Amino acid sequence: MVENLKLYLAGEWTEGTGDEVHELISPATGEHVANVPLAAPADIDRAVAAAREAQAEYRHWSAFERADLLHRIADAVESDVTEIARIQTLEQGKPYHAESVADIAEANQYFTNSAEDVKRLEGRVIPTTDRNKRMFTFNRPVGVWAAITPWNFPVTIPLEYIGPGLATGNAVIAKPPEFTPWGLLRLAEAFDAAGVPKGLVSIIPGAGEIGEQLVTHAGVDAVGFTGSSETGRRIISQMGIKRSIMEMSGNGPTIVTDDANLEAAAELAVYGAYYNAGQVCCATERVIVVDSVHDEFLDLVLKASGSIRLGDPFDEATNMGPLNNEPTAAKMDRHIADAAERGAAILTGGGRAAGFPTDLYYRFTVIDQVPEQALVARDESFGPVLPILVAADDDEAVAIANRTHLGLQAAVFTSSLRRAFWYADRVRSGTVVINESTDFWETFQPFGGAAGTDTGWGRGSLIEFTDPQTVVIDIGNVR
Repeated sequence: MVENLKLYLAGEWTEGTGDEVHELISPATGEHVANVPLAAPADIDRAVAAAREAQAEYRHWSAFERADLLHRIADAVESDVTEIARIQTLEQGKPYHAESVADIAEANQYFTNSAEDVKRLEGRVIPTTDRNKRMFTFNRPVGVWAAITPWNFPVTIPLEYIGPGLATGNAVIAKPPEFTPWGLLRLAEAFDAAGVPKGLVSIIPGAGEIGEQLVTHAGVDAVGFTGSSETGRRIISQMGIKRSIMEMSGNGPTIVTDDANLEAAAELAVYGAYYNAGQVCCATERVIVVDSVHDEFLDLVLKASGSIRLGDPFDEATNMGPLNNEPTAAKMDRHIADAAERGAAILTGGGRAAGFPTDLYYRFTVIDQVPEQALVARDESFGPVLPILVAADDDEAVAIANRTHLGLQAAVFTSSLRRAFWYADRVRSGTVVINESTDFWETFQPFGGAAGTDTGWGRGSLIEFTDPQTVVIDIGNVR
């Protein structure tokens, strides 16, 4: 049965004013599962107008009133986790049992965490030179946010904006991609159940031009974007001086030193490369292993790869599903072919898997002796591939790790606390994880990048969603 979806526009369910409808084809089954109405320019204008009207009143709610609202949303989502997870697996392709259920449950923490954190979002009393002056600071909502989000975590990432955005008194207009909006639209039913003021949240799938209209709209005060660095740079050039949160591409190196627990390093590097079929901004995009332990590490990687079960994402035995879309699969094809042409050794996988409902099931691929110039080492592949590069020693490992414009999250495996801090001081990355996968993530951790590609947030995102305001009172002139 094909589901006919609707936009969640200004707190109402509507087909919108556009004529264009996207046929959502499941990457898992190849079936036509839903029809997605795409927003038109008039829909954007309506969403922005409604958001400004609703936010003008909502900004005066107390932090505790907003926290109560977010807890009600979280309660409504919690009762629907399994169905939202089912929809997410159908439209995105990630394994239902191994990933989707936990994914939605974790996403809900953006409501509960924000609800609790906003109660403790304190201002300051600042000393002044004048004994009659009293100076205070407050955190005020920015206004209307546009959130443009990707397809790899189609529910979790929008909630990274909607949760703290609502907690701090803002309105949020979310634009998911046209090919993964269903789970988020299903979750929007929780906004109605919780009593979110109409207009405060809109969810409007659309193509790129709709996103451009949002970021340039005079009624939008700030922009949140998660996606590729290329698109992020284009948005930055379009939006002017608006406030923004930009979380973009990564090329996460995993460094394996000569004193590492090699078994743990191999297992976690493999996990970081196949989780969500490698479609994660902080995935294990490349492994840099010190030469003296290369052979032993490689044997352990090949052994760990044997635990991957590519298959039907609704099967409990499956821990890796298909890629989400053809452009991503085609990029994998290009990167692997380029590595082979440059002399790298394709040890496992190397292409698409046969015998599945779609051509998006990709075999887990291990590539050894990868040169730095290879696309798979230089750019974000965003697929289930583990490229292995060799370094002579720690200094060369750092140098290789830092030769990137995508410094989001890195991992280092070492048994030495001294060496761990040595690497943390030298690797240019927003986060350096020691003895864990580059895919390590907590909903409240600070998260962002270095090397010029990302701006960070995380637990401190509530500050990002507010403007500072200073109030000065002269008590000497008060009757």
